[in-house]
Amino acid sequence: MSHQIIKDKPARLYTIIACFFVANALIAECIGGKIFSLEALIGIDPVNFTLFGETGLSFALTCGVLLWPLEFVITDIVNEYYGPKLVRRISYTAVALISYAFIMFYVAMGVTPPDWWVTSRAAEGVPNLQSAFSAIFGQGMWIIFGSLSAFLVSQLVDVTVFHRIKKSTGEKYVWLRATGSTMVSQFVDSFIVLFIAFYLGNNWSWQKVLAICIMNYTYKFTMAILLTPLIYFIEHRIEIYLGADASKQMKLEAMGKEREVI
Repeated sequence: MSHQIIKDKPARLYTIIACFFVANALIAECIGGKIFSLEALIGIDPVNFTLFGETGLSFALTCGVLLWPLEFVITDIVNEYYGPKLVRRISYTAVALISYAFIMFYVAMGVTPPDWWVTSRAAEGVPNLQSAFSAIFGQGMWIIFGSLSAFLVSQLVDVTVFHRIKKSTGEKYVWLRATGSTMVSQFVDSFIVLFIAFYLGNNWSWQKVLAICIMNYTYKFTMAILLTPLIYFIEHRIEIYLGADASKQMKLEAMGKEREVI
């Protein structure tokens, strides 16, 4: 049985994609606590937009957005070749494993360290290593819940929009179903995480939530367009790996799954 799985190219490819999908999501969650300035990164002045009465808005983004666009690219690839059931499966798996990781982060934060370890990095400007560790890994529960909820809901939205478009257009317009589904799901993701984490969890106003949501979505919208050629490149490599006939058959079966599920 194990030899058959190893030799089966579609199964092997799905395993590799699923592993990368989960690892990418987990890394994005772990680095999401750091905020970076997009303007500073590309060497321009802050844009200082005003939206819904909120002034001084700029592209101050969580580092998680460096990786989240890849999740939606992977989702579209799995949609194309394996169908919505397997997209849902890797999405549920990712949420379960990220939840497990955060539980273990909190366990690690709670165990008592020896005194020598707490002060071991004082010479490097970190007087209390336990506080630094907790600050890095101890994201608030509202943020964790908001991020996981947004991720799961946006994945399900992406699946639905992708297959609705594909059902209407057939095999044509890969860019439309890939980019279109990502644009819709990214907006859902941006809004839900801010609504739960900051409107419910930190009493932000609706105006502030919507203003920051639009700033975040502007970046994600742009990335969705810029990453469209990556979809074509990955599909081309998959068809070389699997063969044209096998690739075509998998796409047909994926559409059949779509008709069964949706």
